[in-house]
Amino acid sequence: MPASAPGPIPSEPAPASVPGPGDIVVEGATGSEAVERALGGRQSEPGRPTEAPPEPPDGWRAGERALRYGTVAALALGAALVTGRPWLLALAAGPLVLLALALPRTPRAGHLTATVEVAARRCFEGEQVVARIAVVHDGGEGRLDPGITLGPGVRLDALTVGTAHLELRFTAERWGRWTLGTVDVDLYDAGGVARRTVRVDLGEVAVFPLPAAAGLTPIPVRLPTRLGEHASPQRGEGIEVIGVHPYVRGERQRRINWPATTRRGSLQLHQFAAERAADTVVMLDVLGDIRDPVTGLSSLDETFRAAAGLVRAYLRTHDRVGVVAVGGTTRWLQPGSGDAYFYRIVESVLEVRKDLVQRDPELSRLPPPALPEGALVYVFTPLTDQRILVVLDQVRSRANPLVVVEIPSGDPPAPRGDTTAELALRLWRADRDAMRFALIERGIALIAHQPGQTLDLALAPLLRTRIRGGSR
Repeated sequence: MPASAPGPIPSEPAPASVPGPGDIVVEGATGSEAVERALGGRQSEPGRPTEAPPEPPDGWRAGERALRYGTVAALALGAALVTGRPWLLALAAGPLVLLALALPRTPRAGHLTATVEVAARRCFEGEQVVARIAVVHDGGEGRLDPGITLGPGVRLDALTVGTAHLELRFTAERWGRWTLGTVDVDLYDAGGVARRTVRVDLGEVAVFPLPAAAGLTPIPVRLPTRLGEHASPQRGEGIEVIGVHPYVRGERQRRINWPATTRRGSLQLHQFAAERAADTVVMLDVLGDIRDPVTGLSSLDETFRAAAGLVRAYLRTHDRVGVVAVGGTTRWLQPGSGDAYFYRIVESVLEVRKDLVQRDPELSRLPPPALPEGALVYVFTPLTDQRILVVLDQVRSRANPLVVVEIPSGDPPAPRGDTTAELALRLWRADRDAMRFALIERGIALIAHQPGQTLDLALAPLLRTRIRGGSR
């Protein structure tokens, strides 16, 4: 697992199979000839959903060897009839003899089934997913030949073909809920002149985004009355000293502040801050996916990676964290705590990207349970759609402390010398500046996160003071 992953995903990995002496092992990148032949040009292009191939025909049919022999024999017979030269019939005899010798001596399989087992249905970006297909038939031994239709979010790295099984190794390239694809397994008879096809659906995998590096957890002014690890202005049984107070009979004498006692002439004790937990809600702007024309980075990818890092940081301090995805169908999960809650949060929004299908990005009002009273709200947005301002107004109307984390999306390309394109670029930048100015004027904290950098660099200015909420 990559070093930045939050921890092992709770699942039972399947035991790795070792190729036998009769197995054909094909491995390497997707550019290898055998892997390309298995894919057959059926790997979806980036940004497009996978098109399902037509259903394979039922029953036995002629294989490639029978078609080649039959084609040569038919051409020789046709040439003999057209030209009237009997010696051309001898050219047809050879393929027919080879076809007769290739006929199987054992009965063909009448029953053909295939079962699939996929190890690690949940993984992080860059990890491998292994699919094993077992083929069972009641005929003589034959050769297996797979045809693979690959899903959009994974890459086929290696293929192992045995006498009765196949093993495929994929690499999860992008976060989301992806369909691995389908495999059409061709079973040839012993002579290789006939084949039968069975289709295997590999199912779906959930690919989690790699969390960005983050460790800082800014807190709002008001904290709920629940035990945690954040120092509160209220007096309590914590470890952070916030002042001194006169000794009251019954208090612990080990807390005496001797310097203050000496100055004031009476017993003074340390006063500690109460430790409270925070409620945090991470809001994701999924109104659109903007790709930087220079770096090729996706704003949606960076949004989820940065948000995952922030969620992990707050969960480590035993705070409650919730999530809201704005755009299309509003998806939300009430705040909760615990290490396992990280996976619940991520899985709740994986449907945002499923096989790269674009959904109608309509806005709907935020449900009241999604934003608890006083919860600190982080909004991750590229600030490219002005409709996000409507959502921010809803949050501010509930007096929740609010922080907007801007995800850079890059400027649209403008050819040098093109006056119209340069003017459009200036208007684009002016519109972004106007949105930033509107947020600052409303008293909303605005920070910028740079991809590849730790999120703590953007969160550091928020530690100077506690984040205040709006007004109802």
